Amino acid sequence: MTRRWALPLLLLAFGLFYLLPMATHGLWIPDETRYAQISQEMLLTGNWASPHFMGIRYFEKPAAGYWMIALGQAVFGQNLFGVRVASALSMGLSVLLTYLMARRLWNDPRKSLVCALLYMSFCVVVGAGGYANLDPQFTFWVNLSLVALWFALDNQTLRGRLLAWAGLGFACGMGFMTKGFLAWLLPVLIALPYMAWQKRLRELFIYGGVAVLVAIVISLPWALAVHAQEADYWRFFFWHEHIRRFAGDDAQHASPWWYYLPLLVAYSMPWVLVLPGALKQAWQTRRQASIGFLLLWLILPLAFFSLSKGKLPAYILPCLLPLALLMGNSLSDRLQAGQTRIIRLNAVLNLVLGLLLLLALVYFQLKKPLYSNEPGHLVLVFLALLGWNMSNLLPAFRPLQLWAAPVLGSWLFIALLPAGLPNSVVYNKMPDQLIIDHAEELAQSHTLVSNDLGAASALAWRLKRPDIALYNTTGEVKYGLAYPDTQHRYIDLRKVGEWMPEARKLGQVGVVMRINGDEHYEIDLLPQDFKRYDQGNLVILIFPQSQP
Repeated sequence: MTRRWALPLLLLAFGLFYLLPMATHGLWIPDETRYAQISQEMLLTGNWASPHFMGIRYFEKPAAGYWMIALGQAVFGQNLFGVRVASALSMGLSVLLTYLMARRLWNDPRKSLVCALLYMSFCVVVGAGGYANLDPQFTFWVNLSLVALWFALDNQTLRGRLLAWAGLGFACGMGFMTKGFLAWLLPVLIALPYMAWQKRLRELFIYGGVAVLVAIVISLPWALAVHAQEADYWRFFFWHEHIRRFAGDDAQHASPWWYYLPLLVAYSMPWVLVLPGALKQAWQTRRQASIGFLLLWLILPLAFFSLSKGKLPAYILPCLLPLALLMGNSLSDRLQAGQTRIIRLNAVLNLVLGLLLLLALVYFQLKKPLYSNEPGHLVLVFLALLGWNMSNLLPAFRPLQLWAAPVLGSWLFIALLPAGLPNSVVYNKMPDQLIIDHAEELAQSHTLVSNDLGAASALAWRLKRPDIALYNTTGEVKYGLAYPDTQHRYIDLRKVGEWMPEARKLGQVGVVMRINGDEHYEIDLLPQDFKRYDQGNLVILIFPQSQP
């Protein structure tokens, strides 16, 4: 039964808890609106080689990740589902890789299902599947490259080995075109020490050439095309996005070396207490080739990213597949032996955390309400917490029979929570919802302006107009704005008084602004004959065309 129904059940769960919730909440800023707009711009302009953000050169990432998001919008429409479907499919395919890798390692249908369920229920994995950025895609390509590497090393036929090495090369090429040189580095980082340990380095150098050749064939056409179109692309991308981010003194998001250790524990939710035993069992059996490979896959990327000065939480997503395999192996062995103490304690821990969150919500709602006249949102968040608590109450009492119930709790929690967030969060972090309400009036504007890149990209995506003028903000487009053909897109604070009358001569001007507290100086410098709409800290100003 496990062998027959495992994949259909995983597919059903994927549809219910990954795909269905994607259109229930707006795009988050800054990531989701940015990736939605860049990929939409590729569809609108037909420029598939060089990424542009609102018509401004944007060389922070390669093109393939945007291609996938653009494909989603082309197939399913330029809407919330179309923007997010590439992330969902990437995480869903990573679940499938977890199942296939477990079958290859242990040839046990039950253990394979356990591993896939654990990976698919990690809260961060469920969340990433509904969030439109490049990390889910890059994670899939890295996962595919390392699964292909193991299949290549474990295969006994020449044809099977060549196909697996070619698959590794394909994954590296696509990963490189999604997020850069790390897609080549991470498989090498694991393959070299593993092959040296197994005394198979000669095999690596013989067959590795197949992977290198395929990776070059996959990525070279785009690499040459973007160089021909934008001669400065590779200089900026290599030095700014790789060297400076890894080792520069001014690296973005600088954090201490231990940053990822507590994060890895948090990422194992809702199976935190399974983690220590799984790591202990893996260390005790590290001399087994398969366990050693998984440990290298887990530890070496974690160490590499820990050495980097610039750190972001999503960097270690490729570490979660081997973590799920190690945890699934340990948990399955415990279930087989009838050892339920850890399962029970893990359920109790989740239940305590869920009850604390529920009590905190009730307390703040009574003392300083988070929700104001939002019964629908409040019901959804209560249902999310109730689902979490009930799903962990069951295995606390019947751990052997209902050990998998926390999976359902995780799925329900992440599926319902974004749609149940209070308006104070939605209004400030999802500007496309305000833009939808006033899209018709904004679309009549000859000129569109914003003082916030997140709001500007939401405006550009919703109206399918990349030509948004940027008022007193540069941020991540500072490099692109330095080009002579886009310098006019920036409106200096000191010159807006001269710029606005000229813009109004051409037609209506629509402005979407973010205001911080009582700081209204950017509005005060504008003419005051506007129509105004407010929502949270977002403001829409409509300036009519000036009379000749």
